[in-house]
Amino acid sequence: MRIHGACHCGRIAFDLDWPDDAPIVPRACGCTFCRKHGAAWTAHPAASLEVVDGADVSHYRFGTETARFHVCPRCGAVPVCTSDIDGRLYAVVNVNAFEGFPGTLPAPAPVDFDGEEEGARLARRARGWIGTVVMRPG
Repeated sequence: MRIHGACHCGRIAFDLDWPDDAPIVPRACGCTFCRKHGAAWTAHPAASLEVVDGADVSHYRFGTETARFHVCPRCGAVPVCTSDIDGRLYAVVNVNAFEGFPGTLPAPAPVDFDGEEEGARLARRARGWIGTVVMRPG
């Protein structure tokens, strides 16, 4: 299934190729950044993602600085988060940025990664995040 998504103004956009037989499970991260932005992230290791990232998009990092949030400077939405792990780019997408999604999604399941050690965090992302990611300039 191909899913298009974007920030509110379209400066950051993505096309997500999701495995047809895999459910989309949104997760509501408990960190203050995700809570304040209302993000509900999803990923699948067999999915692939192409992101168009505008030239002046803000890339925000905090805490361990292992995740890069792609924040639109015009509308403030955060549709994508990436992490570079051992030279490979991984990503999660915000289901609230989906456009024209043909169906309903379950309520986001709460998750909390506070206290997770950096090595364990990166290993979890490498196992579960989208591992085929292409970034294109906007």
